[in-house]
Amino acid sequence: MREPAMRRGSRVRRAARPAHAVRVSATGSSGRPNPLTMLRVPYQTKETRAMTHGIHGEKRWYALIVLCLGVLMIVLDSTIVNVALPSIGTDLHFSETALVWVVNAYMLTFGGCLLLGGRLGDLYGHRRIFLAGLTLFTLASLACGIAQSQAVLIAARAVQGTGGAVVSAVSLSLIMNLFTEPGERAKAMGVYGFVCAGGGSLGVLLGGVLTSALSWHWIFLVNLPIGVAVYALSAALLPKIRAQAAGARLDVAGAITVTASLMLAVYGVVNGNEAGWLSMQTIALLGAAAALFAAFIGIEARVAHPLMPLALVAKRNVAIANAIGVLWAAAMFAWFFLSALYMQRVLGYQPLEVGLAFLPANLIMAAFSLGLSAKIVMRFGIRAPIAFGLAAAALGLALFAQAPANGSFVAHVLPGMALLGFGAGIAFNPVLLAAMSDVAPNDSGLASGIVNTSFMMGGALGLAVLASIAAARTDALAAVHVAAQSALNGGYHAAFVCGAIFAALAACLGFALRAPAQTAGDAELRSTAH
Repeated sequence: MREPAMRRGSRVRRAARPAHAVRVSATGSSGRPNPLTMLRVPYQTKETRAMTHGIHGEKRWYALIVLCLGVLMIVLDSTIVNVALPSIGTDLHFSETALVWVVNAYMLTFGGCLLLGGRLGDLYGHRRIFLAGLTLFTLASLACGIAQSQAVLIAARAVQGTGGAVVSAVSLSLIMNLFTEPGERAKAMGVYGFVCAGGGSLGVLLGGVLTSALSWHWIFLVNLPIGVAVYALSAALLPKIRAQAAGARLDVAGAITVTASLMLAVYGVVNGNEAGWLSMQTIALLGAAAALFAAFIGIEARVAHPLMPLALVAKRNVAIANAIGVLWAAAMFAWFFLSALYMQRVLGYQPLEVGLAFLPANLIMAAFSLGLSAKIVMRFGIRAPIAFGLAAAALGLALFAQAPANGSFVAHVLPGMALLGFGAGIAFNPVLLAAMSDVAPNDSGLASGIVNTSFMMGGALGLAVLASIAAARTDALAAVHVAAQSALNGGYHAAFVCGAIFAALAACLGFALRAPAQTAGDAELRSTAH
């Protein structure tokens, strides 16, 4: 159906206007902060139209489905392993603290390579790097699935995290470039966000089903048919496009130093309980991590194309949002990891029962992330939802810290799960919006990579700290002849309390965020939102 002439003309005039040409109020008619000011989408221009990789019409939406299927595979792998951890630990004879590395090996390389993966896409072509990352992830999944030793599984998980980081970073860039019109981009990002939020619940449930019906090996082998299908469809749908930053240089030194720094820090923390927190080993590891991080900061201050520009992370909302991301991820990964262990090792749940226990929380989180969270932000801005959501998450973790060794699902698991799903669902989108609100449109992809890195690294470090605290508390209780199950439960209680503190601190930081300015693009986005 043809558009009215006036509407077609107005669209052409808007498209010719630069995104920064008009400044309007940062508040809506109600006087409240307008969240659309934080979705900085450039107007359609000749340059932005050229970014669509030569794909037009419905083919772009088919490409979106394929890219989101690849992202879903990565999201699944971040949660599917949690339910199978006890089975993996028993089969491969992992200790309590060593078992953390099945998760951390993946999370560290994933978080460390997010920015690097995105930069490689700019240098060598998004399609080429996406397919390379997908191949790496799929082959590493095969290695995980057939692993018969701790070393092979942990090494394969590290490689899997590297491939997953490349796929995640480049797929987001591909989606952003495929959809340059504001309304279509908003819809595409809504699909992407739903996959990221809903994939977690599917991963927990699928992990329980596969572990119970088959074995833990199949939580990795299930990636093989998905990876092959996504590769074939992506190769067919995404045309070869010349790299957008062919003359730029790669910050290899920055990528190596920051990844090594974080790995050493987590290793020092995980082994602190066994080696001793004041032992030479622990001090040397943490000291080396600090030295490498200082070297990373020095490198970023001098190189022409830094992995993480210091000027960008020094912006108020970017810095605060990333600090919130680190603390919140530390609390949330404690939730997924420790509550799964609590239900299996203390309450005696089977893997499938653990997956079903997580389902209500993840469904609540997905529902809010898909649509309700945006409406809440439109009504209240970003600060209140972040603070309220993370406070609810802190309360949920505090409830887990009170759960007895003979607890029931309805009385002692479901309330905490519901609060955690509710809080995470409310806070997820506002945190991302806050991280983007002080960033120019041409830096939005980099800012997204930075906040995702903060989430991944915060989760890995927080999980290491809380697992060590749980192990130390369990050992202390066992030393005074507390029953084994009660001692184990006491260790989890201590970790849940620390996780609740992390979430509460993140909630307090939410009030330090400021409302952003609004750009001309918000007028069109407002029209597409209603």
